[in-house]
Amino acid sequence: MQKHALVIGGGTGAPVSIRALRNVGAYVSAVVAMADDGGSTGMLREHTGIIPPGDIRKCLVAMAGDPNSVWVKAFKKRYKYINDHTLGNLMITALYDTTRSFPEAIELCAKLLDTKGKVYPSTLESVKLNGKTRDGRIIDGQANICKSDTALATVSLQPKNPRAYEPALEAIRQADLIVLGPGSLFTSIIPNLLVPGVVEAIKDSRAITVFLCSLADMQGETWGLNSAELVEALLDHGMRGILDVVVMHRSKESKRPGAVTGQFAAITTDMLTGKNAGGPIKGAVRRVQFSPEHAKRIEDQGPMLVIRDLVDPIRPTWHDVSVLSEVLDGVLRICPSQQR
Repeated sequence: MQKHALVIGGGTGAPVSIRALRNVGAYVSAVVAMADDGGSTGMLREHTGIIPPGDIRKCLVAMAGDPNSVWVKAFKKRYKYINDHTLGNLMITALYDTTRSFPEAIELCAKLLDTKGKVYPSTLESVKLNGKTRDGRIIDGQANICKSDTALATVSLQPKNPRAYEPALEAIRQADLIVLGPGSLFTSIIPNLLVPGVVEAIKDSRAITVFLCSLADMQGETWGLNSAELVEALLDHGMRGILDVVVMHRSKESKRPGAVTGQFAAITTDMLTGKNAGGPIKGAVRRVQFSPEHAKRIEDQGPMLVIRDLVDPIRPTWHDVSVLSEVLDGVLRICPSQQR
């Protein structure tokens, strides 16, 4: 029987998990955060009132029946002379304007791309993300949180109690495996958990829950947080007692934790985005620190640790999809869903 895997997240991380799960033959769904207010998505939100289309588009593309089809290539096409919008974002917006239904716009795009799975917004309400930094400052808006110069302590939604999208909750309840991430912890993963009903649906499911920890520390929202602190932040935002597995990277090389060496020393924006952006990234990029002490701290709070060398050989801040496929396939085999 085909397993149903569900990815919770957004950004560039959720599509990585979608591709890995498709590789192992799972039927894949995704529940996507609706707090993005930067870039093309932010402009469309401001000018049209649509809820964020960008992360929905990325997940739809990852689920496309033929990843090399002309429609996939067109959806990913970005036009700098039209405010840097992607055609996919504009298509979703145009279909929403025509149908006045965001779910219908998603479904029409899914048919166009012949997707092998479903993508759900966690809510259909227009929400804003607020963050509190570890030094007590309040930051408004997802785009500003990403650029914080201090790591976040907590995030919240405004309004605080948006109505969850019921088909998303039902997909969560029916899942055999729920994968959180990889991706931006406070701006892509946790915002889904803040929608009332999402954590409850995870509890009601019989799914194995897995957190894919980021490989690199490169955004202000998590700058300086070690692996244990990232896991604890997730637990503190609703996952305490219901997180089964944490997948952590450890290089085969013997280097001190957090060192900016080897692959990480030469990272460019081209590697990070997959685009020919050129030039070095601003600021440092380093591995998320992971040590035996961090491992014990994580395991003492309940989750089982799975440790692998997960770095993509071409883009060193991304997970290697083939290795991730093996890990997730292994998790399905060794962790019976009845364990909770």
